Amino acid sequence: MQFLWAFIVGGLICVIGQLLMDGVKLTPAHTMSTLVVAGAVADAVGLYDPLVKFAGAGASIPITSFGNSLVHGALTELEKEGWIGVITGIFDLTAAGISSAIIFSFLAALVVRPKG
Repeated sequence: MQFLWAFIVGGLICVIGQLLMDGVKLTPAHTMSTLVVAGAVADAVGLYDPLVKFAGAGASIPITSFGNSLVHGALTELEKEGWIGVITGIFDLTAAGISSAIIFSFLAALVVRPKG
């Protein structure tokens, strides 16, 4: 049953993104930014962690999870180290994802020959 809920929740997040691009005519970059901010706001008000517990990978894999990680890391470090923790906490939880994106996009650029 967990796989079904992961599929449904992850699919709904993707449907929201597609509706933003098709219905509101947002660019992919604006859509991605909107979903990151939505994940950050959902974590700030305490809604994203219960969603991850309910849907598992359906909520932890989409781009909204990146916003969740940013806010979650910042708030965790804020409690531990004060205001400087807001800055360091953001990089603490998201460093692996950012590093992976940079490395894999560089490798793809070597293989595919990007245009532009």
